[in-house]
Amino acid sequence: MNKTRSLIALATVAALSGVGAGAWWLGMKQGRGDTTSVTAQPAASTSALDDPSQWTIPQGEEATRRHIRDALKAGDVDPATGRRILNYHDPMVPGKNFDAPAKSPFMDMMLVPRYAGSDAADASSVTVSPRIQQNLGLRTAPVVEGSLVSEVTAVGNVAWNEREQVELSSRAMGFVEKLHVKAALDRVAAGAPLAELYVPDWVSAQEEYLALARLSGPGTEALQDAARQRMRQAGMPTAHIERVVISGRVQSRFTLTAPIAGIVSELLVREGATVMPGALLMRLQGTRTVWAEGAVPESQAALLQPGARVRTTSTGAPGQTFEGRVQALLPAVDAVTRTIRARVELANPQGRLVPGMLVSMRLALPKAAASLLVPSDAVIHTGRRSVVMVAEEGGRFRPVEVTAGLEVGGRPRSAQACRWGSAWCSRVSS
Repeated sequence: MNKTRSLIALATVAALSGVGAGAWWLGMKQGRGDTTSVTAQPAASTSALDDPSQWTIPQGEEATRRHIRDALKAGDVDPATGRRILNYHDPMVPGKNFDAPAKSPFMDMMLVPRYAGSDAADASSVTVSPRIQQNLGLRTAPVVEGSLVSEVTAVGNVAWNEREQVELSSRAMGFVEKLHVKAALDRVAAGAPLAELYVPDWVSAQEEYLALARLSGPGTEALQDAARQRMRQAGMPTAHIERVVISGRVQSRFTLTAPIAGIVSELLVREGATVMPGALLMRLQGTRTVWAEGAVPESQAALLQPGARVRTTSTGAPGQTFEGRVQALLPAVDAVTRTIRARVELANPQGRLVPGMLVSMRLALPKAAASLLVPSDAVIHTGRRSVVMVAEEGGRFRPVEVTAGLEVGGRPRSAQACRWGSAWCSRVSS
């Protein structure tokens, strides 16, 4: 019985050993067969896939070896794919590109080609699916060519136009007998009387002339002309001399009249005061025009020119618009706000604008030359450059560096650019 059991056990072990050996042999054969199959059909033909960016690394290495055999490099068209070769890179070390096929200097492997026009093949572009674009609210706008008619807005303060200021001073020693204006800021009309003066030197010069005017005979005309000349030298105005000559009587008092219409900005004498030659009596300020000085950013002030049209409104004169022109850009920059003050001359026919009043100014800029226009919110400022995203086929977006020009509120801004092949280059906007 024991001998029979031993024979059965040995037979069982032999059978199991035979089955194991057969399984091992079959597995090795199949393994060699599989390996041979992979080797016989390595990375499928490069023309078998439409998008080379979906190749595996072995497929890309095989394409690089083929490029070496066919003497292809970056910029050439691969006849197997029909696409232009952009460059070669090591998938393990992104950001390093090479112009010729070769072995990777970083890893023990071949470089992998990158083709133009393939999905995700260009590292400088990104792909956004239509569903993500809709979820993000992504929108595109066409680049158009046109010109911008823009304006600069500023808030300014009204001040008197100093070019319309007149000073009235005494021409000789005299006395102020009567004042027709009693206080500063009184309004006066052109030709209105301001003060009456008594000038003793003028009275004596008139009496001398009248005495000579009553004489007759040879040589009296020369004496009369000399007496008239002495009246002029005493400081008498021509109109006052003519009144003496025509009336034949002494004009003891001289009436000072307003040469312009405006206000008495400064009154320096009172009735009964004695004035000396050259003493300032009063100042008159014309109100026909006023100045408004507004702070303009220095980046926009360079676009302004003297003579530019200005439209101004003020809460102190509701419903009224004041027209004017830029008179000058004051040669000083505020170090804190980085602004330049633009001096504007405004018409003030009714005298509604007075110093200290706030006004809102719209300064028209000259029409810019034709250029490419893009929406203002499409320009991305990184701090060192300005970039816009160009929409390409297949949901791809490529960043393009531009030089932005003039900007008008929500209107497009100019950014001249040119296209070269599949790349974009920028130029400074005129």
